[in-house]
Amino acid sequence: MVHFKQIFPSTRRNFLKGAGAVSAAALAGGLSAPAIAQAQKVTVISAENNAEALTALKTIAENFGKEAGVSVVINNMDHEAHKTAIRNYLVAGAPDICTWFSGNRMRAFVKRGLFDDISDLFEKEKYKDVLGATAGTVTVDGKQYGLPTGGTLWGMFYRKDVFDQHGLTVPTTAEEFVAYGDKCKAAGLTPIAMGTKELWPAAGWFDQMNLRINGLDKHMALMNGEMSYLDPSLKPVFDQWEGMINKEFFTANHTSFGWQEAAALLAQKKAGMMNLGAFLKSAFTAEDLPQLSYATFPVLDPKVGHFEEFSVNSIHIPANAKNKQGAREFLAYFYKPENLAAYLEPGGNVPPRNDLPPSKDPLVNVAVETLKKLQGASQYYDRDSDPDMAQAGLVGFQEFMAKPDRRDSILQRLEGTRKRIYKL
Repeated sequence: MVHFKQIFPSTRRNFLKGAGAVSAAALAGGLSAPAIAQAQKVTVISAENNAEALTALKTIAENFGKEAGVSVVINNMDHEAHKTAIRNYLVAGAPDICTWFSGNRMRAFVKRGLFDDISDLFEKEKYKDVLGATAGTVTVDGKQYGLPTGGTLWGMFYRKDVFDQHGLTVPTTAEEFVAYGDKCKAAGLTPIAMGTKELWPAAGWFDQMNLRINGLDKHMALMNGEMSYLDPSLKPVFDQWEGMINKEFFTANHTSFGWQEAAALLAQKKAGMMNLGAFLKSAFTAEDLPQLSYATFPVLDPKVGHFEEFSVNSIHIPANAKNKQGAREFLAYFYKPENLAAYLEPGGNVPPRNDLPPSKDPLVNVAVETLKKLQGASQYYDRDSDPDMAQAGLVGFQEFMAKPDRRDSILQRLEGTRKRIYKL
C-alpha cells in the first residue's frame, strides 16, 4: 500500500500556500473567504452503533487531520434514524462522506444521481486487486460508487456455556431444530431471541428460510421483483415458519423489543440462539464474549445448495458534497489496511480487503472460513429489494410473526406492492 504522503504529495505548507493564493485572488475579485475554510474541512455522517468502532473512526480522522492539515468533522447518527435522514441530506445539505449499505440500497441512490462516481479512486489505489468479488457490491454499470467497509455473515449465535449447561446441541436439520426448540422450552429458555421493533430481523429470518428451501436463484428472483409473492414455492417457507411461531419458539412480544434488547436476552442466558450478525456481541460483556459462538442456519432441504446471507456495508461520497477532493483523500487514508482493520475489529466485521492483518476475533475467522465454502450469498432482504418493496416486506413479515393467521392477506398486499413498483 502506498503511504499517505506519497499518495498526496501536497504538504500542509503547500496547501496553505495554495489557500493563501486563492484568498488573495478571492479578495481581489470581491469574493468572500469562507470557501477557503470549507476546503480545509471534510464532513462525515456515520451511523455507527459500536462505541469502540466510532472511537477508532474518530482516531483515524484525527490522525488524517494532523497529517493533511485539515479538519474532519464526524457526525454520528442513530443507525435507524440515519436510514430516513439520508434520503433528505443527500439532496440538500450533503456531507462530504457518508456511510451506507452496498448492493441495491446503494443502487437506488446511484440511479437518482446522489452518489459520486469514485472509479478514479479505485483505479488510482488499485482497489480491485485487493477486493476481488467484493468490488461488485459497490459497482453499477462498471463504475464504482463507494468502498465496501465490512461484511456481516448472518447466522445462529449462541452461548457455549448455556448449551453445555442444558445439554443442547446445535441444530443442523429441520428435525433437529424442532427437538432443540422443545428442549429449550423444557429448560425454561426461549429457543430463539427475536426483536422485531425495527422490522428487519423478521425479514432476515424469512431470507434464511427461503434460501434453505428455495435456493439463491429463486430468492433473488423474488428480491428483483421477477417472482410473485403468491408463488407456490413460498408456501413451505411460511408453513414451516408458522409452525415455529405456533410452537412459541420466538421471544414473546417481540414487536416491543429492538434487536439490542433481544441480543441482551441471549447474553443474559434467557434465550438459546439468535439469528443475526456478529455485531450482536455488543450486548455481551468482555468477560462473556469468549462464550459466544456461531453456527450456520439449519438445513431445511438437503437438495438445496449452501447459501448464506452476507451483507456488506459501504462508505460513499455524495454527489452534492462540497469537498470531493478532500473526501477522496480521507477515504484513501481511511482505507489503508491498518486503519480499516482498526475500524472493523470492534464490531466483528468481515474485512473486504484480502490484505488486512489477521483478526483477533475468532468469530471473524469462522466467518472467513465459512464464506470459502459457500455456493453463493444474498445480502439481506432490505438491501436486495427495491427500497419501497423492502419497506412493505419488512412491515409484512413483522405482522406475520405477530399474527400468522393473516398470512394470505399479507402476501396479497405484498404482491399488490410488487406489481405497482415493477409496473406489472
